[in-house]
Amino acid sequence: MIAGAQVIDPTTLNYPHIVFGATVKLLDVEDGIEVTYKIVGMDEADIAKNKISIGSPIARALIGKKQGDEVKVTTPKGSTTFEICGIQYL
Repeated sequence: MIAGAQVIDPTTLNYPHIVFGATVKLLDVEDGIEVTYKIVGMDEADIAKNKISIGSPIARALIGKKQGDEVKVTTPKGSTTFEICGIQYL
């Protein structure tokens, strides 16, 4: 894995849509709770630090979406709809 690894500095990215490395602010449409996640590699994922794996259901649903879009995500806990409130590359 290490031999094929590529370092990506999110601060050099400036996309209008969500890609790997994005920090995304979401609003749960149903209960009004805001959450912020950073999309990272599988080895870096740490939900306690709001870092989610690129392979997680939420990240897969977010990739390619833009601010203002609504995304329906199915997780083991059930289905949730999020509005994308912000995208940053920190």
